[in-house]
Amino acid sequence: MVETRKVQVTGGSTYTVSIPKEWATDNGVSAGTEVEFYPEGDSLFLTPVTEEGRTEGTLDIGELEGDQLTRAVMTMYVSGFDIIALEAPRITNDQRRTIRDSVQSLVGLEVLEETRDRVVIRDLLDSSELSIHNAVTRMRLIAVSMLEDAVDALTTGDEDMALDVIQRDDDVDRLYMVVSRIFRATLRTPKAAEDIGLSREVCFDYHSSARQLERVADHATKIAHLTLELLGSEAADAAGGTVPAPENGIDEVLPAEFDEALQTLDEDAREVVDRAMEALFAEDSDEATGLANEARGAVLGVDQRAREIDELLRELDPARAQLLGLIVDSVSRSADYGGNIAETALQKSAPTP
Repeated sequence: MVETRKVQVTGGSTYTVSIPKEWATDNGVSAGTEVEFYPEGDSLFLTPVTEEGRTEGTLDIGELEGDQLTRAVMTMYVSGFDIIALEAPRITNDQRRTIRDSVQSLVGLEVLEETRDRVVIRDLLDSSELSIHNAVTRMRLIAVSMLEDAVDALTTGDEDMALDVIQRDDDVDRLYMVVSRIFRATLRTPKAAEDIGLSREVCFDYHSSARQLERVADHATKIAHLTLELLGSEAADAAGGTVPAPENGIDEVLPAEFDEALQTLDEDAREVVDRAMEALFAEDSDEATGLANEARGAVLGVDQRAREIDELLRELDPARAQLLGLIVDSVSRSADYGGNIAETALQKSAPTP
């Protein structure tokens, strides 16, 4: 329910306004309580002064195992808890292994305490010292390089490079969790945004773009997995690969025209992502708008080239044509995600109403 108050002047120069009693009661505000004000544009946020301390959260993991338990730990981390207590009547060895793996996949966490029925995890990093800008910048570098290396692994038949791309996806996921943790902190309190020196709107734009970069990395990983399957590697066989290994190397799999066309498509897709990220980070609104529109316009060209490449696959056997078609689709989709970042950059550079 929206309540209104009239601003009054006391002492001839001091502006005062009353606060709703119900809100004050719910938040422990009474006579003598100190409050903090955070100006943000034409808005002014008020919050009670609280003692600095580490936030603690407890979660009953019960029968949670595997991915469900991993997701539960990640959720507590992203939600902003500095100390996470995981409890159950008896924590199994499998649960402990899953918890340790989850801790290693997140930035700044360590296991602080382990007992029969409780595992306590602590965040070692000061959230106010984390940089959402640096995290997104790092995500950009890794995701774009993953896409380039994934296509190179395919065109050169380099199994080791494909495996390296797959491993790097974990780095992108870790950084995305950091970005999500910082962003959610700015939603909870204006102080978090003040600590990192960015408005909540900018943090939203960074978080939205980080999600797109994570998808680019996922598609690079997909290309790497498909490459292993095309090469008939043992790693792909273990995952249920269905295409026989080529007897004469990758050249048997890739027609010469396809090879060259795919590399060009990859370069164009990476250029879209890079141009969009430059627009996102540009401080001058005119520069940002120009870069973003260039990136968005280039997406149409990538889509057209992808359709042309699909035509080159019609002469191949259906199994290999399908896998190569999925690779072309992943490269094209990466450009689409760059276009989404460009759209975010346009919104970020638009005049504030």
